[in-house]
Amino acid sequence: MNDGNVAEPSIYVGPEENRNADAVTEAVESGGGKVVTSPDDAEAIVWLGGASGLSEVLHEGVRWVQLPSAGVESWMESGVIDGERVFTSAVGAYAGTVAEHALALMLAGARRLPECARATSWGERWGRPFADSTVVILGAGGIGRVLIRLLEPFGTRVLAVTRSGREVQGAESFAMDELDRVWPEGDYFVVAAPATEETRHMIGARELAAMKDNAWVVNVARGSLIDTNALVEALAAGGIGGAALDVTDPEPLPDGHPLWSEPRALITPHSANPPEALLHGLVERVEENVGRYVEGEELVGIIDVEAGY
Repeated sequence: MNDGNVAEPSIYVGPEENRNADAVTEAVESGGGKVVTSPDDAEAIVWLGGASGLSEVLHEGVRWVQLPSAGVESWMESGVIDGERVFTSAVGAYAGTVAEHALALMLAGARRLPECARATSWGERWGRPFADSTVVILGAGGIGRVLIRLLEPFGTRVLAVTRSGREVQGAESFAMDELDRVWPEGDYFVVAAPATEETRHMIGARELAAMKDNAWVVNVARGSLIDTNALVEALAAGGIGGAALDVTDPEPLPDGHPLWSEPRALITPHSANPPEALLHGLVERVEENVGRYVEGEELVGIIDVEAGY
């Protein structure tokens, strides 16, 4: 990172054929950067493609790389993220739209909309009130903070779980090693944690068994955080109330998978952050971080290589 003000740092935006390249280029220039057409001339890169392509344009002169995604597990696994330069993710840039989606999924679960949508006759009256329920947010970062604000009008009790157990405004705070205390408490579990080895299958058979039989699991993070087989079994046995999943493992969810026909499952195709919102959030983050880079200020979303996010 720069130690002081740098006039028009040379920044490469790539791959150039990416459909968002023009908008991101404008954001770089608005932030005070100079866009260069060759990565060889760049001291910073705003990358819009995948990990393999990025490795081809990195060189010793690159001091900072801005990635387009909030989750960085694929980048970590590829080994492209190193300790030789600063990498930043888009963490928090899409928090608003993802939190909205999480709230919509919880409300759908409360009113049993998946079953209503599949019904072919009038049937019984379904659903329960959402207000005054207990919502557990697993990974209360940017998405969690926005979601807590959205929940305020409903009067919900919020339990926020973070890696360290740090205080989260508007919620009761718990650390990851205190998870056994929260499983019996929640009516809704919103999975919003980063995907790391530590969080893989953080919800499995044991955790599902500890939940209330009417609890809903809502995943807007990554599919790997839930043991899919265990979830299918718990739903089939009536062990929990339901699951609303914007992400799955595997993903895309294959045709014919049991979750598609499970009446208490609601699947959305990784659409919590629609394309229009994605571009808006990315452009804002790029402009902000370029401005910070120019001024020598700390960048937003710096990736901790050891933590994996």
